[in-house]
Amino acid sequence: MSYLLRSLLSGGVLLLVLAAPRGASAQGNPQPNSFKFNVGQGVQPIFEGWAKNPDGTFSMHFGYLNRNYVETLVVPVGPDNKIEPGVADRGQPTVFNTRIQRKQFSVTVPKDWGKKELVWSVTVRGTTEKAVAWLQPEWEIDPIYAGKTRTAESLKNTAPKMSLDVPSTIALSNALTLTVTVQDDGLPVPRKPRQSTAAAAQAQPPTLKPLPDQPEIPVNVPSVASGTRPRGPQTPQGLVVNWIVWRGPAAVAFDAATTTVKEGKAVATATFTKPGTYLLRAKANDGELTDEKDVNVTVNDPSQR
Repeated sequence: MSYLLRSLLSGGVLLLVLAAPRGASAQGNPQPNSFKFNVGQGVQPIFEGWAKNPDGTFSMHFGYLNRNYVETLVVPVGPDNKIEPGVADRGQPTVFNTRIQRKQFSVTVPKDWGKKELVWSVTVRGTTEKAVAWLQPEWEIDPIYAGKTRTAESLKNTAPKMSLDVPSTIALSNALTLTVTVQDDGLPVPRKPRQSTAAAAQAQPPTLKPLPDQPEIPVNVPSVASGTRPRGPQTPQGLVVNWIVWRGPAAVAFDAATTTVKEGKAVATATFTKPGTYLLRAKANDGELTDEKDVNVTVNDPSQR
C-alpha cells in the first residue's frame, strides 16, 4: 500500500469519520457542526504510519488537524499534550498551526515493541482527542522513492545542508532576523510551481449559513479583517527554506514563512506578541530531500523589569 493511500486513510478517512455529525440524515444534509470555524475548535492528532529503522527500531510518524481556520492553538506538554506510555514529552509540537499539518514529527520505539500502542493525546477546551499508533503491517510507510521511477537526476540528488544565524535573545518590540545559509547540488532542476487545489480549498473562508429549514445558529466566530485570512500557497521555485514555530507561549508571525534561497542564503524575519522561550524550526527543501534544524530564542519584555 502506498504512502499516499495510507496518508489518506490515516488522515482523510479518519477526519471524515470525525467530521460526520451524529444523527446526520441519510441524504447527507449538512448539520451545524459541519460548518467551518475561525476559532473555538480543538486539535485532532493523526497517526500517519510507521517505518523500520536500520538499527531495528521503529519510527511512529504523526501529524495533526487544527480544526480552526484562523486560531493558532498553544497546548504545553503535560496533562493536556502527552504521549504514552513513557515520558509525556516526546518532541511533539506545543504550537498548533491552522488546518492539516502532515508529517510533523516521529517517535522512535524499540525493536521489541511488538503489539503495544503509542498514544498521543491533546486536550483543548476540555475535549481530548487521540492518535493511536501501532505496528499494523498495512501502515508501514514506503521509502521516499517507493512506487516511483528513479531518474538519473534523482539518483544523483543529495539533501541540502544548512546552518542558522539567529540571535538567541531579542526584545519583544523588535523583529528577529532569521538568516539561513544553504549548500545544495542544484538538483532536482526547478520546475514551474503548482498551487495545490486541496490546500487552496482548506484556506477558503468559513461558511456559516444555516439551511433554509434550520434556525439561525449561534456560532462563536468573529469576522476576520480583510487580508488576515489565509490564502492558497504560492509555491516558490527551486530550493526553499520554511520556518514554523514548534514550541512557545504564542504564535509567531513570519514575514515570509517560506523563502527562496538566493546565492546560498534565505533571510526572513519573525515578530512576537508574548515574552518567553520559543523553539523555531527551519527546513530546507530542494523539492525531494530536506534538512531540518531548530533554534531556541528567548524573547524579553523590557517593560517588565
